[in-house]
Amino acid sequence: MKCEFKGGNFPVAICNLDAGEAINCESGAMAWMSEGIRMETNTGGGLGKMFGRAFSGESLFMNRYVAEKPGILSIGAHAPGEIRKITITPEKSIVVQKGSFLAKDESVDLSIFFQKKLGSGFFGGEGFIMNRLSGNGDVLIEIDGGVVEYDLAPGEKMTIDTGYLVMMDDTCSIDIVMIKGMTNILFGGEGLFNTVVTGPGRIMIQTQPMVQFVSTIAQMMAAKGQK
Repeated sequence: MKCEFKGGNFPVAICNLDAGEAINCESGAMAWMSEGIRMETNTGGGLGKMFGRAFSGESLFMNRYVAEKPGILSIGAHAPGEIRKITITPEKSIVVQKGSFLAKDESVDLSIFFQKKLGSGFFGGEGFIMNRLSGNGDVLIEIDGGVVEYDLAPGEKMTIDTGYLVMMDDTCSIDIVMIKGMTNILFGGEGLFNTVVTGPGRIMIQTQPMVQFVSTIAQMMAAKGQK
């Protein structure tokens, strides 16, 4: 996948496609494209894959863009932030949170990823079901705000607030822990639970989750309406 990134804080990935090349995109991700790019809407691998994406927070259908001649396909983010291209290999799969997947090479498989512990599913802000990207090729993911990366050593842990984890290598494990201390729970403003990721592997943390941003704006509007 040959892409250049434009737009600064409002990013778009401009992908150059050779004749016959195809890219699979999340529904609604296309911003613009040149003549000779054909769109095909499909289930992205059958009913099982379709409903799996629905459970993980993605759209039911996927759009496949095929270049009938060399051209460009531009893929836009849904919120201010960054778009990152990540190369997937048979030895390196990644797990991403719901809503962060944008596009992939056809040789990359998108499937659902179940967190190992049931408590993570019911209480974790990252969601019980996330997305696994495996195979051999490139993928595009979107990141709200900026991104901070860490390479965790085996057994090394990082505690992350709800919604901030955007990507981890599938060699990492994820768990949910309850915040300790009643005063911290009632007045700390961090909710009841945090996400704990354990290495080895790389993680990406986004600096301004859109869910958090929207929640802050809603609280400000509600407070203003009460005056």
